[in-house]
Amino acid sequence: MNDTLNPDENPDQDAETVSAVSGDTVSPPSDQELTVNKLRTLLAQVNAALVGQQQVVKHVVLALLSNGHVLLEGVPGLGKTLLVRALAKTFAGDFKRIQFTPDLMPSDVTGHVVFDMQNKSFQMNHGPVFTNLLLADEINRAPAKSQAALLEVMQEKQVTTEGESRKVPLPFMVLATQNPLEQEGTYPLPEAELDRFLIKVVIDFPSAADEIKLTKLITQGHVGDNSSIESIQATLSAAELLTVQQEVANIAIDDQVVDYAVRIVRATRQHPSIFRGAGSRACIALVRIAKANAYLEGRNFVLPDDVKKLSTAVLRHRIALTPDVEIEGMGTHDVLQQMLADIEAPRQ
Repeated sequence: MNDTLNPDENPDQDAETVSAVSGDTVSPPSDQELTVNKLRTLLAQVNAALVGQQQVVKHVVLALLSNGHVLLEGVPGLGKTLLVRALAKTFAGDFKRIQFTPDLMPSDVTGHVVFDMQNKSFQMNHGPVFTNLLLADEINRAPAKSQAALLEVMQEKQVTTEGESRKVPLPFMVLATQNPLEQEGTYPLPEAELDRFLIKVVIDFPSAADEIKLTKLITQGHVGDNSSIESIQATLSAAELLTVQQEVANIAIDDQVVDYAVRIVRATRQHPSIFRGAGSRACIALVRIAKANAYLEGRNFVLPDDVKKLSTAVLRHRIALTPDVEIEGMGTHDVLQQMLADIEAPRQ
């Protein structure tokens, strides 16, 4: 008698199915595996729209999973705004955009209270920060007073007006684009605001092959530059994203790996080429995004390599180099890579 079960003859089987060919037990995919497949679909859609920027796209998605904010820097025309708009289409939540200009007022960001003559009461006109995904486009085109309007909402997920605090919808994420400071008409972001960005992503020019592919994609049979995101479909809902963010927060991390992350951040305060090192918020950001990377790769634990390869993105906007190093032509990336090479990672 053959005791091998046929899945077609036993449709009530749950949890596990039995292969009629080999007799091996085959487990159904876990919730994390199903979610990771969705996230890979999300990545593929955004990568198709923003050709040649795979690492940039991955870093932005990791920040999304970490419940953190992103600062995107690059010269005009490299797709910073396109990236955010593509990401917004994959996410079935609310999306709003603020174009930062020199005459932008803080109330244009957060909203303001007005007196309603008909109802004889004060009413709150909500600003664009009351959304799930906020694009702060060319944030350094506005002076510090307008930039500072984002400080409270980025950290505390709320806006205080007329002495009353109002929560913004969750999940909430700010993706700010900025032009390099060498460009005319830009203002440096305050240190307190920079520190609230989980990571800073620098968008560079694509390779020649990717640039050819991008040019063909946009120009063949399409009018305008929006064609690359027209076919993008929503992959995650707001509720699903909140669940994923909690799952990411629950990823296990060994004490030795936490110690490694802290040692990396503390090293920025002692390095001879760094004038101003990173604060404690950088330790927290580094652990959070390392957990997100482990989750995206299908693991339920963090490796030292997760921490190391994301350190530059977490630290580059939180440190300042000494003048003599800048005169020698060394950049933040070079100094951080040298520093990371000198810090021993845990081996077990």
